[in-house]
Amino acid sequence: MATRKRKIQTQPVHSQLGRAAAQIFAVNDRINQILIEHLNPAAWQAKPPGKVRSIAAIFTHIHNVRTKWIRLTAPQLKVPPQLHRAHCTQKQARAALANSAARCAEMLAEALSGGGRIKKFHRDGWAKPWPVGPQMLCYMLAHEAHHRGQICMLAHQLGFPLPQKIAYGIWNWEKLWKDLGSPAGDPNRSKRPHGMLPTD
Repeated sequence: MATRKRKIQTQPVHSQLGRAAAQIFAVNDRINQILIEHLNPAAWQAKPPGKVRSIAAIFTHIHNVRTKWIRLTAPQLKVPPQLHRAHCTQKQARAALANSAARCAEMLAEALSGGGRIKKFHRDGWAKPWPVGPQMLCYMLAHEAHHRGQICMLAHQLGFPLPQKIAYGIWNWEKLWKDLGSPAGDPNRSKRPHGMLPTD
C-alpha cells in the first residue's frame, strides 16, 4: 500500500525578508517624520555657512532620490511628484516623504519577496544596476541615515538643536515598531498594510 508523504507548508524565506524590509523602511521614515515634526521652523530654510544645503533642501533631496529609485526600479508603481527645495514647507515635506516611503516599502516588499517583476535595483541612471537583495535595503537606509546625520548637525550649528528626548528617541526602535502597529516590537507581526505609514 502506497503512502502519501505529507506536504509541510512553510513560508518562503524570501516572503519574510520582503515583509521585514518594508517594515524596516517604514521605521526609517518614521525617524524622518519625527525630526521634521520637532525641528524648529526657523531652522528649516536657514542658510548654513559655506556652500552647504539647507535642512529643507536635504529633506527634499531624500524624497526626490526616492522617486528616482521608484521610477527606475519599479515603474509599475505610481511615482510620487518631486519637491522643490526652495518652496517646500515642513508640512509638505512630511506628506511627500510619507507618500514616497509607502511606495519604497511596496517596492522592497515585491523585490525581496521573490517571484515579482522587480529583478534589478537602479540607484541612478549612470550607475550599474544591482540584482535585488538585502544590499538594496542597506543602500537605501545608508543614504537616508547619512543625510539625517547632516540634518542633526546643521540644526545644532544653526542654534536650533533637537530636544534630547528626540535625539535619543530615534534610537528606540522598540517604540518605533509599536508606533507603526507592530506588537511587542516584532516587525513581522505588523497589522498595518504596506503603504499605510503614519505621519504623526
